[in-house]
Amino acid sequence: MSKYAGVRTLILLRHGQTEWNAADRMQGQIDTDLTELGRRQAKEAARELVSRNAIAIVSSDLRRAFETASALAEHTSLDVVPDPRLRETDLGDWEGLTHLEVDTDYPGARQAWRLDATYRPPNGENKLEVGARSLPVVRELLVERQDWPGRTIILVAHGGLIAGLTAALLDLPPANWPVLGGLANTSWVQLSSHGPSIDQPGWRLDVWNASAKVAPDVL
Repeated sequence: MSKYAGVRTLILLRHGQTEWNAADRMQGQIDTDLTELGRRQAKEAARELVSRNAIAIVSSDLRRAFETASALAEHTSLDVVPDPRLRETDLGDWEGLTHLEVDTDYPGARQAWRLDATYRPPNGENKLEVGARSLPVVRELLVERQDWPGRTIILVAHGGLIAGLTAALLDLPPANWPVLGGLANTSWVQLSSHGPSIDQPGWRLDVWNASAKVAPDVL
């Protein structure tokens, strides 16, 4: 028997490019569409990830993530299960503004937000809250999917959500959450559960910011 037979693999895939990504505009939970490049990125990621023989694909219900997940599902016999708990961070008053506009209107705030997991954009949510709302998605899958050990589940979501969920799964101290940096469009994270039980899943971070192509935009 393979030494990995009982290991649960979890892949967290970020959506493809949107016009707002290309324009450095803060999306948050505003429901934007993929660009043509974003659709090509989704297809490239799908070709790379189809070999993982996933048993489930769960996606944010925002269009940019759901369409990315659907590109992956086309290569499998799986349906995409939408889950609003996987939506991007609610950025409150920042949503719709470009990075430059946020920096002009809220000097120093965006840097503070990146360096402090407890920092909350005006009328938005902080990274700890993002992790707390998404963590139950994985906990429920641990209970419901008895066929997960030795196989893979893929969640399709957003950069901020993926960072928050990863930090929460690894139970990182809040001061250490910023160690998980940005993700390129259609890059993914891989974690694996080696723990003795569902209550002690023993998550490990295997891969951060992998992609079908090198992603220079986050280096």
